[in-house]
Amino acid sequence: MLKALGDPLRLQVIQALAQGERCVCDLTTDLDLSQSRLSFHLKVLKDAGLLSDRQRGRWIYYQLKPEALEGLRSWLAQLQERCLLPAEPCP
Repeated sequence: MLKALGDPLRLQVIQALAQGERCVCDLTTDLDLSQSRLSFHLKVLKDAGLLSDRQRGRWIYYQLKPEALEGLRSWLAQLQERCLLPAEPCP
């Protein structure tokens, strides 16, 4: 997931989808990307488990998967808790 989120364009896609489900046609316009370039980034995010999609007619709609975001949030919270633990004393 982190590798998928490591690209600035993919972060823009995530931000755009944070407003709810969006059609590819709207995303290409809003992000000023060609459909082929956007499709590549959407595929990476979907393969990472961050997005779901549905087809309606000839259009595909994408949205963030809340359970994936919750998993990422939970993992980061665990990291935050553990990073504050003091070191064991040396013998």
